Amino acid sequence: MATIKINQQLKRIEIKEFEIENQIVFNYFDNLPASDRDDKLLRAIYIGVLALMEDRISSFLSKTSNELGTELESLKMIFEMKKELFYKSTIKGVLAEDEIAEFLNQYFADKKLKDRAFLTGNAAGNLPKNKTGDIICELNGTPDLKIAIECKFDKSVRLGNIESKDIFTRKSDTAWSQLIEAQANRDSKVSLIVFDISLVENSILRNFENVGYIPGVGFVAIINSQKGDYSNLAIAYMLARDIALNAKEIELDKDILAMMVNRIIKDINEVLTIKSLVHNNIENNKAILKQLEKSILLMEFNQEYLKRFLNQGTLTKKDLLDFYSGEDVKDKYRLIEKDINAI
Repeated sequence: MATIKINQQLKRIEIKEFEIENQIVFNYFDNLPASDRDDKLLRAIYIGVLALMEDRISSFLSKTSNELGTELESLKMIFEMKKELFYKSTIKGVLAEDEIAEFLNQYFADKKLKDRAFLTGNAAGNLPKNKTGDIICELNGTPDLKIAIECKFDKSVRLGNIESKDIFTRKSDTAWSQLIEAQANRDSKVSLIVFDISLVENSILRNFENVGYIPGVGFVAIINSQKGDYSNLAIAYMLARDIALNAKEIELDKDILAMMVNRIIKDINEVLTIKSLVHNNIENNKAILKQLEKSILLMEFNQEYLKRFLNQGTLTKKDLLDFYSGEDVKDKYRLIEKDINAI
C-alpha cells in the first residue's frame, strides 16, 4: 500500500511506495512508451483530483466512457471544455436545455407523473420565426395542456417590470417579455423561465432569490446547474402545474387589469412632464411636440387594448405580448418624429 506524505514546506505530495493491481490501468500503461509513463501518471492523478473536486462527479463521469483506458485524454478535454462552453459560448444554452429537460423527465418518472418534457429545438411556434419557449411540458400526456419553459443563462436579461419599461427604447429580452412571449408562441397555459445562479442579472436576484411568481405573467426559477441543484425548478414547475390544471375561466382578470392601469398611470406622468417642459423653456417646443405626440400615441394605444380587455374580460396571449412590446406604437412614432425633425 502506498505511503503518502504531505510536505507543507515544499507544497507537494510525496509517495514512498505505490502499487496498483487493476486491469484497465495496467493495459493503458502497458501500451505506452516507457518514457511517457511518468508524465501520464501525473496527468491521470491531476485529472482525477479535478474530477473529485467537481460537485457533479457522478453526472460528469456518467457522460464519459465507463472504461478509462484510452479515453483518459478525452476525460481531461471533456472536463475542461465543459466549463469553457458553459460560461463563454452560446452552446451553454443548448447544454442547459438538454439537462433541464433530462432532469424534468426523470423527476416526472420519480413522481409517477404522466407529464413529458420536449425540447422545441429550432422549431418556430405560433409567432412567425419565433423560437421562444425552449421546452414544452405536456401535462398528463395531453398536448392541449402545456407549460412553456424558457432557459436564459444570460446576465444581460433583466427583470423588465412593465411599470418601468420605456417602449421607445431598443427592444431587449427581459424575464417579463420572455414569459409572455413563451406562452403566446407555444400556446401554453403557464410559462416558466429558468436562470442559473452563476449567470443571472442582479435585478432578478433582488426580487427572486430562489422561486418567484409574476402575477398574470409566469414563474421564475433560479437553479445551480454546476452543483446539480434543480430543486427550485421542481418547485416552480409543480406550482405552475397546479395553476395549469386548476385555473378556471373568469370574467375579469384583475392581475392584467392592474398591470394595464399601472402602465396608464406611468403614461399620465409622461403628460405631466410635458407641462413642466412648457413652463420652463419655450425653446423646447420641438421636444415638447415630440413628447406630446408620443403621449397621445400611448394613450390611444392603451385605450385600444383597454377597450379590448373590457369587452373580452381578458387578453389573448398574443394581445398581451403586443401590449407589452408596443411595437405598433413605436412604428407610428418613428414617422411622426421624422416629420417633427424636418420642421
